[in-house]
Amino acid sequence: QVQLVESGGGLVQAGGSLRLSCSASRNIFSINAMGWYRQAPGKQRDVVATITRYGSSNYADSVKGRFTISRDIAKNTVYLQMNSLKPEDTAVYSCVAVRLAEWYWGQGTQVTVSS
Repeated sequence: QVQLVESGGGLVQAGGSLRLSCSASRNIFSINAMGWYRQAPGKQRDVVATITRYGSSNYADSVKGRFTISRDIAKNTVYLQMNSLKPEDTAVYSCVAVRLAEWYWGQGTQVTVSS
């Protein structure tokens, strides 16, 4: 089992920045991969960024160069630094952890970018 707690969402103007945090209930090195998904109203949930237990990261094309996923193993926390935010980034962002083929989700945090 993995419990995830997200924080850091909010309202920001276009061009601004936010950092999301996802704290896991166990050592994140024991988790195969972690990442962030987002879902805008009326749209499907899409992957934003992922990071493997070995630190390899991947990004959706729409956020490359603007978002950075990172982790602090000592704190069992994964971060999503979001810069140059656009109104189309508005969504509920959810943290995910994959361990032993099981997927675990956080409760989600709202990010709203005003134009």
